[in-house]
Amino acid sequence: MTHDERVLDLLGVFHYVVGALMILGASIFLIHLAMGVAMVTGHFPEGGADAPPQFMGWMFIIIPGLLILAAWTLAAFIIYAGKSLRRRTGHGLCLAMAGIECIFMPFGTILGIFTLVTLMKEDVRLLFDGKGKGDTPVHPERNEPGK
Repeated sequence: MTHDERVLDLLGVFHYVVGALMILGASIFLIHLAMGVAMVTGHFPEGGADAPPQFMGWMFIIIPGLLILAAWTLAAFIIYAGKSLRRRTGHGLCLAMAGIECIFMPFGTILGIFTLVTLMKEDVRLLFDGKGKGDTPVHPERNEPGK
């Protein structure tokens, strides 16, 4: 295994970690979502005269729901990019995700920059095309060439 292959495998693992951290970070909005459901159903704060207006409950449902959906979708793409890095497939997808990751300080920025620098090397590009060492891409999950 060459140095570039080891770096790609390591970057793939770091993509898994950043994707998991993004899922965890976005899950904080589940609290707001639960508060919105409680407001709409009349269980917050025990109904009565002090209850917030109904539209506030819907705002606490819609906005966090969209944020959770967007963040979890992006996290899934980041995790998929990590899998693609390890399999040496989807060079364009990996480049695009590395660029998008740069928005998310600090871990996404660091990982995105290192991934972009690595993917711009000609030797790494050849690994993705299957023309690198041995002419067949190696799939680390299966430890077998080709397929």
